Amino acid sequence: MSSSSSSSSSSLSSNDLHRIFQKLDRNGDGRVSLGELNWLLERVGMQYSLDELENLVGNTTLDFNEFLVFYDSISSRQKNEELEEEEDDLVKAFRVFDLNGDGFITSDELQSVLSRLGMWEENGGGDCRRMINAYDSNSDGVLDFDEFKNMMLLTSI
Repeated sequence: MSSSSSSSSSSLSSNDLHRIFQKLDRNGDGRVSLGELNWLLERVGMQYSLDELENLVGNTTLDFNEFLVFYDSISSRQKNEELEEEEDDLVKAFRVFDLNGDGFITSDELQSVLSRLGMWEENGGGDCRRMINAYDSNSDGVLDFDEFKNMMLLTSI
């Protein structure tokens, strides 16, 4: 279970996946059973019952093309889960800075939180306003969640 699709953005190439498929296809019939697939999934930390796998796959065996489709689907699902987790973390961080809970971060709130974290120098009064203005895409003088998210994603690189 890597990144998204098996074409260009996947960490496993089609050749890699074909080699894996051939190793799983122990009897050489060109199909991988759910038991063989489940053996692989367990090795990479994914737990499915055979019934769950059959519901996901829609069959009791997979040919190579079906194996690729299955790989793409679990890779996409993993990527979506990672994005949702990142979004949840950003929401939590936003709430730390949004002291009054109004859905916006003001320069005073930013300064207050940075001060509490020991990351603020008292002599730099305009710095928080400049920080907010740099990411305040609608120029309302505060950061909403989307602006905060852009700031965090752009500055974490």
